[in-house]
Amino acid sequence: MSWLTGPWSYAFFRHGLVAGALAGALCGFIGVFVVLRRMSYIGHGLSHAIFGGAVATYVMQVNYYVGAGVWGLVSALLITWVGRRRKIGADAAIGIVTTISFALGVALISRVNRFTVNLDAALFGNILGVQPSQIWVLVGVGIASLAAVLLRYRPLLFVTFDPEIADTYGVSSRRMDALFSVLLAATIISTLQILGVTLIAATVVIPPVVARLLTDSFARMLALSTVLGTVAGVVGMYLSFYYDIASGSTIVLVAGAMFVVTFAGTAALKRRRLQALESAGSTDVVGGVGAHVG
Repeated sequence: MSWLTGPWSYAFFRHGLVAGALAGALCGFIGVFVVLRRMSYIGHGLSHAIFGGAVATYVMQVNYYVGAGVWGLVSALLITWVGRRRKIGADAAIGIVTTISFALGVALISRVNRFTVNLDAALFGNILGVQPSQIWVLVGVGIASLAAVLLRYRPLLFVTFDPEIADTYGVSSRRMDALFSVLLAATIISTLQILGVTLIAATVVIPPVVARLLTDSFARMLALSTVLGTVAGVVGMYLSFYYDIASGSTIVLVAGAMFVVTFAGTAALKRRRLQALESAGSTDVVGGVGAHVG
């Protein structure tokens, strides 16, 4: 058991492990709504938009969570607002808002020559350098997200699967879309410095997709995706420690391995079921013909 407990003697590993597990769980939980809404690109796009906000907040010397929080929330609401226009669509809205915001961040980097911090953490994550305050932010966002989903479970479920019909039954799709935008923005803001812009999209999308392959129940999908995200975070941290690989990338690779195994397994199981049905159908036909001849 020394291989399991040995890394705990290092504070950076303990903090990284807790942060990886929490970030994986949070991304997996919120990611269910992203996947079922067929908006998988929004995690990638919104993280790029918030990167622009992170740069702007540093230039203005504003607290990261305050500045990036406002920036991310405005970006998410803009995506939702623009995407509701039928002539534009959600995918185009994501592309417009996020690329403008990211380009603004890059422009600020090129224009302002007084950066004393390494912005690589925002791009690629720095889970081994996570601070206790960042862990508490993850805990707070996780609790708030869980409470919001539990309190608005049925309306969120209704709008996720059939937003047009939801309005006719008195469920405001605009309010639920706004709530979803707030939850997603908070998730990305709290995990950006841990996983980075380039990896957040994967942690938001892969666990829910794996869960979707394993179940058709929305409630079970929420629970399973959260567990899978947590497992990816924990296993990824251990593999990163022992094989000296970037932690954020390892977490994503573990999640990717889960997808490959699940996809192959469910495909093989589906083929077996089809073969069994075909065999049973052939047997019934032969038996029916024999009975008729007899």
